[in-house]
Amino acid sequence: MKWYRVPDVEPNGQPFIKKIKPDGKNICLVGYEGEIFALSARCPHAGEDLSRGWCKEGKLVCPIHRFSYDLETGRGSTGQNDYVNTFPVKIKNNEVYVGINSFWGKIKSLFKREEMDYDD
Repeated sequence: MKWYRVPDVEPNGQPFIKKIKPDGKNICLVGYEGEIFALSARCPHAGEDLSRGWCKEGKLVCPIHRFSYDLETGRGSTGQNDYVNTFPVKIKNNEVYVGINSFWGKIKSLFKREEMDYDD
């Protein structure tokens, strides 16, 4: 797993939604109730940019059709039968990092359980 530092984001407990693009991936970074989450920025229902949405009851809500996704798991709400990918977030020295598995990292993790190292 490779960790990418997110510029211009402080882990100060304030709510926010920001679109970032580490390693060419569109990711929605969300500050909600004192925690920071990272999810795919594209709604699987209609392709809308989820960073234009809002948070409600622990879910990121799509601004077009109101589909919603759990901030922790990425699972769609009951009846949606869809999900968005989630990414690990770590805070080190008051800076925010998002972890992304490369293609080969994903393949390796299928054969071997990969432990996250928060001290890199």
